[in-house]
Amino acid sequence: MEARAIQRTVRQSARKMRLVIDLIRGRAVPEADAILRFSKKRAARQIHKVLKSAVANAQQAAQRQNTPFDADQLRVKYAVVNEGQTLKRFTAAAMGRATPILKRTSHVEITWRAMRRRRRRRRRKRPRRGDERPTQGEGQGDAQKKAAAGKKKTQKKTKKASK
Repeated sequence: MEARAIQRTVRQSARKMRLVIDLIRGRAVPEADAILRFSKKRAARQIHKVLKSAVANAQQAAQRQNTPFDADQLRVKYAVVNEGQTLKRFTAAAMGRATPILKRTSHVEITWRAMRRRRRRRRRKRPRRGDERPTQGEGQGDAQKKAAAGKKKTQKKTKKASK
């Protein structure tokens, strides 16, 4: 199940808001909520509103589909801040001139997805090879060469003994 929320024309630059949105991307709902609630950035308040809206949208979607809903099982799948329309204003400057002021806006979009419960895989234990382990100071290649040389010597001895 997925749910999303979009807030358009937030009166803050996208660059400043991206600093906050990067903190919550990929996190679970309670963790993202705590990060935004205790952040000192002004953008955190706007992003927190979008986050709560996305959770409410997920709850409504679950209610419509008649499925169980647990907000703690949601994780931020997609969170992005794009630039919105720039408001262009002018202010008075020296010698009768005017200088432009750019009031930037941004669009915030957050998408939630329910987390899947992961199964733990059991690791297969490999059998230990006591004789083939290298001794201290030797590489594994050296140990393998010695083991192969030892096999050849024993084969030669057995041939001589059988004649």
